[in-house]
Parts: sequence; structure tokens; C-alpha cells
Amino acid sequence: MASRKVLAAALPLVMISALTQPAFAGGLERGGYNIDQLFDASQFSVQSGVIYVMPQRKLKNTKDTDPSDGLGINGTGGGSTSTNETENYAIPYGGLKGGYGDVDCLVDYSEPFGAHTNPGANWVGAQSNIETKVSSRNYGATCSYKFDVGPGQLRLIGGTFYQEIEGSKERLVVSPVVLAGINPALAAYNGIGRLDLEDNAWGWRAGIAYEIPEYALRASLVYNSRVKYDNLTGTVDLTQVPVGAGAASGRITNIFGAAEAPDSLELKVQSGIAPDWLAFGSVKWTNWSVLQSISLCPVSTRGTACSATSGTQLTSLDLLYRDGWTVTGGIGHKFNDQWSGAVSLTWDRGTSHGYGAQTDSWTLGVGAAYNPTENIEWRLAGALGILTSGSSGALTQNGVTYGDDVSYDFGNDLVAAISTSIKVKF
Repeated sequence: MASRKVLAAALPLVMISALTQPAFAGGLERGGYNIDQLFDASQFSVQSGVIYVMPQRKLKNTKDTDPSDGLGINGTGGGSTSTNETENYAIPYGGLKGGYGDVDCLVDYSEPFGAHTNPGANWVGAQSNIETKVSSRNYGATCSYKFDVGPGQLRLIGGTFYQEIEGSKERLVVSPVVLAGINPALAAYNGIGRLDLEDNAWGWRAGIAYEIPEYALRASLVYNSRVKYDNLTGTVDLTQVPVGAGAASGRITNIFGAAEAPDSLELKVQSGIAPDWLAFGSVKWTNWSVLQSISLCPVSTRGTACSATSGTQLTSLDLLYRDGWTVTGGIGHKFNDQWSGAVSLTWDRGTSHGYGAQTDSWTLGVGAAYNPTENIEWRLAGALGILTSGSSGALTQNGVTYGDDVSYDFGNDLVAAISTSIKVKF
């Protein structure tokens, strides 16, 4: 058996698995939940970082399949049949970890969920989407208690987090050409409607971990609860749709609804495999299927059921996600006392299944850590991935048909990301 001295050489590698970051995942995943800083061996640490993601999803062969609101962007069949759907985005993170005896605690800020699609107003699917944005802010507090078990330490983990979410969507409700055909005076309206929503709620997490520092071994299993947004509130702005051209047209209507951010369960494992070498991997399940069609109803109808079949629904956010699975494997190496590196491969199962453009993705990540002193660590990582091809169209669920307004295809597209962070330990 290798000596304790040789095995201890793997100790600085314990955090290498955090060097490579996921670049793009299904559902509304952005930064997700990450409490790796809780395991930092130092008594105190402060960390700040950002990931910048550049997805390049392009829609093509688009067809406007609902002629009732005017065929194509201009009501006569015109408009582009291809468009770039995605926008670049940044994911910031900040955390403060402190330890006392066998207790460690982490307070952190993250943005776990979000989305930004912007195909624009000049494609033939504008009746489905012009621009959609979702953003979140998450404030977490997580603690652990560790005690000796066998050759290592068992760690019990628990925490809570407060989460804020907001979103907006614009789409073409009725073509301005159709309006002008009804009455030339209506040509002043652009026919675009806007939805705005926001809410806040609490969640919790619980987990367990086992560590043998001499082998750089750690296995953790962490569950993050659902976040129930039972009081989604906002507005539907149809002031650019003249009165008489549809329900609630010509005014701003206050609305309400309910939704849930998904719960997740993640298993992470890493271990030293030779002096200065580490292997790591993870499997994460995310319950994205809790987000199907989110019904939104006028505030004036509170007290009655808000659903697609209740007769009170004004509009809806149709996501129709299936559960997500993310699997990562990689290897890390400590080159010297200042430099360490890691490489990983990640597969993420797409959450779309015939409606939407979130198919499987494969991502290769490479990261490096530089320690100019024993108290400072700077990390830089990059990732390049493939968003696999597919198509979107009409999909029937529970007797309701979605996606019958537009259909499109998409090929194998690239996604790239770069991340950097700095940590001060003392």
C-alpha cells in the first residue's frame, strides 16, 4: 500500500473537480446549485467568480402553422424562415465560508435559473416568440457537521435559500398587416403583446458526504428542494393590440398564477488515483417535468381555478419539459505547488421532446488553477460543446395541443463558455 506521505500529495487536488464548469444545460438551468466551497479545507475563504456562456442555437425551416393571426410576420407570408434564437449571458457567484471545529458554514449568492431567447420580430414564428427572458437571484446559507467514521469523516449537510425570480415575454398577438386590412387607422398598432411576471419563495437542502483527505476522496449526495412560487404576479400589456382584436386587448391586465422551480438530487465522487492525480464524476437529476404549462389568469378571477380548461386563463407559458439528467466525468493533475489543471466531459439530456429546442448537449471542459501564495487561488476554465439537432412542432399533452402555431428545425450547434474566479483563504 502506498505510504501516507505519498497519498497526502493528492490533498491539494480535492477542489480540482470544481475547475471545469457546465456550459449549457436543459430547462431553465443557469448556474444551478453549487456548494463545493463548503468543503474548502481552510478555516475561512471568500470566493467570487463569473461564467460567460455563448450558445449559438439557430432555428431554420420555420413554418407559420396558424394562419388565424396572419400568415408570416407581416400577415402575407413574409418574414425570415431562419433566425438565431439564443443570447449570450453571464452567471455571477459569490460565497463566504467559515469553519469552527467540526462545523462549516457557507453563505452564497448565485443565479441558478434563467433563460434568454431572442429570435426577434422578423421571423415567421413571431406569433410564438419575439423575446423571452427569465432571471433569478438566490441567497443561500448552508452548514455541515462532520465527525469521524472509520478511516475518514462523515459530514451531515443542511441549509436554506431565499430565491427571487422574474421574467418577461413578447410575441406578436396579431399582425399589423391584418389590422391595417381591417381598418387603415389600425396601422399605428404593432400588434405585439408583453407579459411580465415575478415572485419570491424559500427552499431548503439536505445532504451527506464522506471524506478521506489522505486519498483526496470525497463522495457527496445533496438534495435541493422545489421552490414553490404560489404567488406569481404580473401584467399582460396589450395596449398595442386594439380593442376588439382579442381578449383583454387595448389595455394592461393584472394577472396571477403559480409555478415551481424544480428539485434536484446530485451525487459527486472524486478520489486520488495516483500521486498528484485525481478522478472525479457526478450524476445529477433535475425534476424539470414540474414545469409544463403555466396558466395565467386575470386578478379579477381570483378565487376560481386558473387553468387551461377553467375558462379564466388569459395566457400561459408553455414549457412542457421532461426531467433532466447531467453526467460528468473528468481527471485532474497537480503540476507543481502553484499550478493544477483538469479536463472533463459532460452529457446533459435535453428537456425538450418534440416542443422546443433543448436537445441533448455534450461539453468538453478544461480548467486551470494558479496559487501564487497558499492563501490565494485563481481559476480559469473554458468549455466547448455541441447542442444536438432536432425539430419542434405540435405536441399534445393531456388532451391539449401545444406548439401548433409554428414549427422549425435546428442542426448541431456550438456552445462555448469561459469562467474565472478568485478565492482568498485564511
